[in-house]
Amino acid sequence: MRIAIIEDEMPAYRRLSKLVEETIAGANIVAHHDSVQAAKPWFEQNPEVDLVFLDIHLADGSAFDLLKMVKINAPIVFTTAYDQYALEAFKSSSVGYLLKPVKKEELKSALEKLDEFKKMFSKAEEKLLQTFSQAEYKKRFVIRFGEHIKTLNVEDIAYCYSENKATYARTFEGRTFPMDHNLDALEHMLDPQVFFRINRQYLINLKSIDEMKTYSKARVIVTLKPTVKEQPIVSSERAADFKQWLAGEL
Repeated sequence: MRIAIIEDEMPAYRRLSKLVEETIAGANIVAHHDSVQAAKPWFEQNPEVDLVFLDIHLADGSAFDLLKMVKINAPIVFTTAYDQYALEAFKSSSVGYLLKPVKKEELKSALEKLDEFKKMFSKAEEKLLQTFSQAEYKKRFVIRFGEHIKTLNVEDIAYCYSENKATYARTFEGRTFPMDHNLDALEHMLDPQVFFRINRQYLINLKSIDEMKTYSKARVIVTLKPTVKEQPIVSSERAADFKQWLAGEL
């Protein structure tokens, strides 16, 4: 963890840096500055920092003066000998407010709060990513054949395949429909947790697999339902990914 300490009192800095190194596994104190003017250019040139300990009263101003001049994209733990600045401190990106002399237990408490925030935001980010990724995948296709138009639900597709430079979808009911998109495009449109491109000719639904057998050189021959004339073979370059997909690891 890359840590910056902004503190103008050397005894306070020595105490805090010692506590930080004792408390945070892998702590790396990458900067120590004692003034607003010294800290400002450093933060402008070094935005990649994980945690900042920021003394409110500095040699040439306050921590809030620094925050008005430069944006610190990291959690901040304020340190001070006074408690009247707590409200203003928590208006910024603060995860802690430690009174001097800093006590080890209070430092641990601030770090635990930071861990809780990280876990909370990580879960929220994961849910957002799942929501957006799910929204990207097709739920149905509009199929045109002759004068007829039909909607085809993705959940009804057993597999898609290419034949004579055309692309088709085969449903679990055994019906075949021409598709407007080739397999390369369909591979990006369909949920990769459900559909897998086993070779150049077939993009299959997990539920369409009836049986699998080892073929040669780690390749796999797949029996699909509905059945096809020639059982498709998972290409050698896709075999490892195919096994991971089957295990739900992709």
